[in-house]
Amino acid sequence: MMADNPNPAVEETTAAPAEKKGVKRRAFLIGGVAVVGAGLFGIKLADSNAAKKAVALTQGEGEHVFATWLKIAEDDQITIYSPHTDIGQGSNTGLAQMLAEELDAAWDKVKLVSAPAEPSFANTGLGRGFLAEMTGQPGIVEGIPQSFLSFIARSMNLQITGGSSALRFTGQKTFQMVGAATRAALVEVAAKRLAVPAGELSTADSRVLHAKSGKSLRYGELAAEAATLSQDSDPKLKNPKNYRIMGQSMPRLDLPAKVDGSAQYGMDFTVPDMRIATIMAAPVRGGKLTSVDAAPAMAVKGVEKVIKLDNAVAVVAKGYWPALSGLRSLSPQFSDGGNAGFSTTSIFKAYDDLIAKGEPDGEAGEGDVKAALGAKPIEAKYQVPFLHHAMMEPFALTAHHRDGKLDIWGGMQDPLASKMLAAEVSGLDADNVTFHSMLIGGSFGRRLPMYMEIVEQVTKLAMQLPYPVKLIWSREEEVQQGAYRPQSAAVLKAAIGKDGKIAAFLNDYAQTESAESETTFIYDLPVVARRHYEYASNQQTGAWRSVNSTQQGFYNESFMDELAYAAKVDPVEFRRRHLKPGSRHLKVLDEVAKRSGWGTSTPEGVGRGVAIVESFKTIVAHVIEASVKEDGSPKVLKVTTVVDAGSIVNPDGAAAQIEGGTIMGLSSAIGEAITLDKGVVQQSNLTDYPILKLADAPPVHDIHFIESGAPMGGMGEPGVPPAAPALANALFALTGKRIRSLPILTQAKV
Repeated sequence: MMADNPNPAVEETTAAPAEKKGVKRRAFLIGGVAVVGAGLFGIKLADSNAAKKAVALTQGEGEHVFATWLKIAEDDQITIYSPHTDIGQGSNTGLAQMLAEELDAAWDKVKLVSAPAEPSFANTGLGRGFLAEMTGQPGIVEGIPQSFLSFIARSMNLQITGGSSALRFTGQKTFQMVGAATRAALVEVAAKRLAVPAGELSTADSRVLHAKSGKSLRYGELAAEAATLSQDSDPKLKNPKNYRIMGQSMPRLDLPAKVDGSAQYGMDFTVPDMRIATIMAAPVRGGKLTSVDAAPAMAVKGVEKVIKLDNAVAVVAKGYWPALSGLRSLSPQFSDGGNAGFSTTSIFKAYDDLIAKGEPDGEAGEGDVKAALGAKPIEAKYQVPFLHHAMMEPFALTAHHRDGKLDIWGGMQDPLASKMLAAEVSGLDADNVTFHSMLIGGSFGRRLPMYMEIVEQVTKLAMQLPYPVKLIWSREEEVQQGAYRPQSAAVLKAAIGKDGKIAAFLNDYAQTESAESETTFIYDLPVVARRHYEYASNQQTGAWRSVNSTQQGFYNESFMDELAYAAKVDPVEFRRRHLKPGSRHLKVLDEVAKRSGWGTSTPEGVGRGVAIVESFKTIVAHVIEASVKEDGSPKVLKVTTVVDAGSIVNPDGAAAQIEGGTIMGLSSAIGEAITLDKGVVQQSNLTDYPILKLADAPPVHDIHFIESGAPMGGMGEPGVPPAAPALANALFALTGKRIRSLPILTQAKV
């Protein structure tokens, strides 16, 4: 308590403020580029101290650790440590399949747990994958020494779950390698013990087999000696034709605990003597707390403290309801930070002015688009609102500071970065901070390191309380203090040549940051350009499921439909004419047209629309059939989806991800929007931020995967982007009314 505090019930924060909130997304990407160099690939940790700590954290009696991520017990139990957090996406099961496949492990002996939030478990495979994708030079990136990548990953506290990266980066760049190298080490030991050439040995179900003699050895009895060997830095991976675990719909490892209720989320966590806190931040983002009278809250039974933070006030009580009641009794005063002039309308007006001015912040594309467009191009303006993540589980973190140590329990998309932020905020040495990673009840990008408000907040509370405290954000706080998908607008122009094909295509878009890194324009056009106009609002914007591919997918695929109708060509045929012959995109489009019955008539009152978008190296095409309800809102009747992600590790899991992404894309297209007035978010709960209900979900969703053998793409996010344009195009086919602004709500009214 500070000496000049006029209100003894209100305590000032004493912890040093964090100068930054983790690593900004752009900084993370750019920072990675700097490590491009040369060297040889290896999978063992070059930093012996990090390796020793990893072993110390995970190895128990009778257990033996291989390359940090794997341990084999003498009773044959195999434990895999995942650097990714379970958000319900099922990727941890896929990761276990990838490692177990190359290891030739007995699947019923495999379990997967969360890796400790420690630098020893920083994810180098993730860094390698992002670098390869960013630079477009996978050969060069593969040559970067593992030791250097390990150092960079630990320096960046890299343990992120996001970017549809788990299987395609961590799985392929690390877990398959670890499995194969460990298998080779086990075979080497078995060859010595059986006194036979290693080439005569095979492996299956966690055993090394010698067919000639009929002898075999269990992995568990080989593990101790195998763990002492230097693992192969370039292990030979299996031919996919020999897969027996990958490519199969293995039961999800996380389901039993979720079914029997033993699974623990951040909201579930309890500890003796714990108090509950809840919080209210400045309603105008960017504002500060200027004053608060704690007396009304302190009069609520169960309330113990009111704590002021820089831009928020928190109430601590013996339960959530007294904490919330106490908070609601307060009348805190906040400044507006000079941001009261922002509104949804003012932002779109600013976008219009920026685009009309014609001075972009960035450009990409090919050819002289201005000359190719000519004097009278076809033109359309599109716009989309801020979107909220609408996590099922609002923020809930528990922290306890005692004896110079800080423990935090909860679910974040980067536990290691969370730990380091807590150390920075608390002023404690990182070795005295432990982040206990738990399951996450939804996130979609909200719990990334760039948006660690709750880590900072709960740390500040814990540092001045003599007991554990769980900080819970109310649904209202969670809706109004989001890290939204950017509000954005675009003006698209195109010219169609005498051959009926697009001669030039221009996309002028305005939003807070460039979308270039997440935009894949799939059409083969002679002249195409994208220009970004940057505009700042007072809202925190960030990664929302599929990131910028959603708005760019809506813009491009809606406009392609407009151009098809302008050219008087069927929308599928029009797209076909602009895709390279023999391309994966064309195959996906043709397959979805065939499976959906494209070209056949639809029942009366039903429209059919198509869209195809590539994101995170995965191509997804939707054909949607929809009708219009009496109130003018759309009703989705059927979705046909074709996906080319290169290869599929777990078909059931992949289908679930595509299905969930499609539903989320439809939900945001139909009814979701965050709007501003005087700098304040107007929505406050799921009553005025309506997500799609079960009754409005498509009753039929036919999903088909193409195994093209292309490099593996992501799966968590690519289902989202084509949903909105496919629905809007279906409604146009039905009503003749073009929808260029989301959400659709009742725009489809005939």
